[in-house]
Amino acid sequence: MSNFSLYGLPEKVLFCKKCIISNQRPSSVVEFKNTLEQKKRGIDFSAQGICEACEYNDLKQEIDWKEREKELLKLLEKHRKPNGYDCVVPGSGGKDSAYTAHVLKDKYGMNPLTVTWAPHLYTEIGWENFVNWSHVGGLDNILFTPNGKLHRYLTKIAFLNLLHPFQPFINGQKIIGPLIASKFNIPLVFYGENQAEYGNSKDENKSSLMSNKFFSEKEISDIKIGGQSIKSIIKETNFTINEFQPYLPLNINEINQKKIEQRFLGYYLKWDPQECFYYAVQNTGFKPNNERTEGSYSKYSSIDDKIDPFHYYCTLIKFGIGRTTYDAAQEIRNKKITREEGVALVKKFDNEFPKKYFKEFLIYLDIEEDVFWKTIDSFRSPHLWTKKNGKWYLNKNLV
Repeated sequence: MSNFSLYGLPEKVLFCKKCIISNQRPSSVVEFKNTLEQKKRGIDFSAQGICEACEYNDLKQEIDWKEREKELLKLLEKHRKPNGYDCVVPGSGGKDSAYTAHVLKDKYGMNPLTVTWAPHLYTEIGWENFVNWSHVGGLDNILFTPNGKLHRYLTKIAFLNLLHPFQPFINGQKIIGPLIASKFNIPLVFYGENQAEYGNSKDENKSSLMSNKFFSEKEISDIKIGGQSIKSIIKETNFTINEFQPYLPLNINEINQKKIEQRFLGYYLKWDPQECFYYAVQNTGFKPNNERTEGSYSKYSSIDDKIDPFHYYCTLIKFGIGRTTYDAAQEIRNKKITREEGVALVKKFDNEFPKKYFKEFLIYLDIEEDVFWKTIDSFRSPHLWTKKNGKWYLNKNLV
């Protein structure tokens, strides 16, 4: 068995001793050691220690949330308008964006404009929740649906080149908020939680501001989507540069000139995904699915897009981290389940293949099933996976 690791991943796989996330999570800061800060607070774990997300979750308990709310009120007063929209809230109408937009309007008296970058293929429950976000939650919305022909192509090459079929969607989703804010001259964009909640550096949550990494000063044609430059895609296809407009990051100088601020509500209000779910059910008509999501035990998280299960399946292949791991890790941190329960759930569901929408996924990408599996297997890192008797197994299992 080769220990060679791909994608710059740590060759030695370690699991957090407090939750269940591993050091293979992309964009993670997983030290797995007892830091000086942990020792000062009397936290005593094994030599592997805990992950950055758990470290941040401990810090959340020490934050003065009343003071943070006072900061929020000052920010909102600064941006409140006598008429028109006070802020932009990007989202799908899922539990997190439903909570964010509604609480800003109902509790804090803001007038948010919600904006949605459409899913690849709406699920029935996803469309119903999206409609309810406006009809029950009482929120204005702009639904932006990108050129379907181009978006399918970009999703396809992102899958084939990167095993990341969600990358073009994520790009558009990140850009649509400030893009609409710029068009409507609304200088405040509000997102829900920072990814520091899930394992990015906890230092990101020292500020409510979102980073500007999705803005650029590069030449447009040199920007990459799906692992290829726009220049090369145009050369190989009949698409034109104008058709890429929704995917192109705004120039950072334009953002600064218009003084557009992108902020996280989770900096000001203590974030708990399950509590967001309860709030959204009560106030915006959000409904969970009537069946368990494939690859997990959850029924209420990321349920609006038929492509979504394959995004999580691809993270399992590339990083050994499936959908159950992500769901259970945050629920352990928020004390909804124990670590022992999380381990059992991962063993039961994490490796499950999402069959329900598989044919639709192949049709959407315009690929054959054998191409799908050849691509999947080509992205398995040898330090994570071993093939025995025709079946793939993870080299190290969660305990």
